[in-house]
Amino acid sequence: MSNILTPFINAFRIPTLRRKIIITVIILILFRIVAHIPVGGINIIGLRNLFNGNQFLGLLDIFSGGTLGNFSVISLGLNPYINASIIIQLLTMIFPNLEEMSKEGEQGRQKINQYTRYLTVPLAILQAIGVFTLLRNQGLVTVGAPIQILTIILSLVAGTIFLMWLGELLTEYGIGNGISVLIFVGIVVRLPVAAYQTLSVVDQQQAINILIFAALAILIIAGIVFVNEGRRQIRVQYARRYSGGREAVANFTYLPLRVNQAGVIPIIFAVSLVLIPSFLGQYLAQSHVAFLASLGAFFVANFQTSSIVYNVIYFLLVLGFTYFYTAVIFNPTKIADDIRKNNGFIPGIRPGTATSSYLNYILLRITLAGAIFLGIIAILPSIAAAVTGISTLVIGGTSILIVVSVILDTAKQFESQLIERNYEGFLKRS
Repeated sequence: MSNILTPFINAFRIPTLRRKIIITVIILILFRIVAHIPVGGINIIGLRNLFNGNQFLGLLDIFSGGTLGNFSVISLGLNPYINASIIIQLLTMIFPNLEEMSKEGEQGRQKINQYTRYLTVPLAILQAIGVFTLLRNQGLVTVGAPIQILTIILSLVAGTIFLMWLGELLTEYGIGNGISVLIFVGIVVRLPVAAYQTLSVVDQQQAINILIFAALAILIIAGIVFVNEGRRQIRVQYARRYSGGREAVANFTYLPLRVNQAGVIPIIFAVSLVLIPSFLGQYLAQSHVAFLASLGAFFVANFQTSSIVYNVIYFLLVLGFTYFYTAVIFNPTKIADDIRKNNGFIPGIRPGTATSSYLNYILLRITLAGAIFLGIIAILPSIAAAVTGISTLVIGGTSILIVVSVILDTAKQFESQLIERNYEGFLKRS
């Protein structure tokens, strides 16, 4: 036990890291407090019954940390911000001006982030209107005056902006990626609810199925850790340097290419997009226009979390976003230029363009393995639910992907700060 607690004890001995931990805890506590502040004007009991009887809405509630079930001021969660990030990154690859801006270092990154914030606001307004309309069509709205409706919509939009601000504060002054950590916390606090719903109706046959599901979850966790830690080591040779007749530095090193460069981001992006058709279908199904009502019914029927269409699209989105985000964060051309400027080369590969092409060749292939693995484990819980008949744990199984990845990324950041000060970290290496 003392060995486990040693990194935490060491962390509090470092003023900078201690401050980061305290700020992180304060932000997370504030997040959970705000999650229980209701907007008002909604039949909460009817809303909870609706969420308990609808698998899609239950999934939304899980990823919002239970704020939708309470109709909190942060009920929209971070979905508008995530969608804005996706749109801006797509535009960055289309418009040269945005691409150049993204290469300007910290200043360019700040401008891109500012554009993302601006785009988040109209997206949040649209989503707030959609949520309100859906609840009104379900007969759950208890107010009707225009000023009251406007107040509800503005409160939801303000909640998203506040949550976005908390995430950025957490990234800058806390530990880990703020947006990912907030999503992680929202999922974790709701997992006991899913477990309780399952255990409350358990019988002998389901007990066996739960054990199977638990074993599968352990395998998924092991697989996520294995893939996230997977590396392809590229040997880089450097010209020998001598000082006083002796070799001054090692003449080679290794460039580690991760199997999963994108981490948890593809899953978060994919979940945000794959939920849109079902959400839109819930709204269109209430339309008085026959075509729109039919279209809404089609979306609702085919985009349930247990449907084949949903899982195929979910798999393809994870696959696509893994490649997309890897292309955004890893630039083979820049890496090749840096190697050449430091008088380095990959044995058997010419410096410059040939090195860039070689790195891209390797990255495409190892990313394919990581992307397929992420896609499979993303839909595996749904397959397991179809086999075992346990639907309440599908959400928990899907959430494992985000939970484990965020824990690993945050632990690595925490560990790196300990190692910088000659303390032993969390992750043991032989």
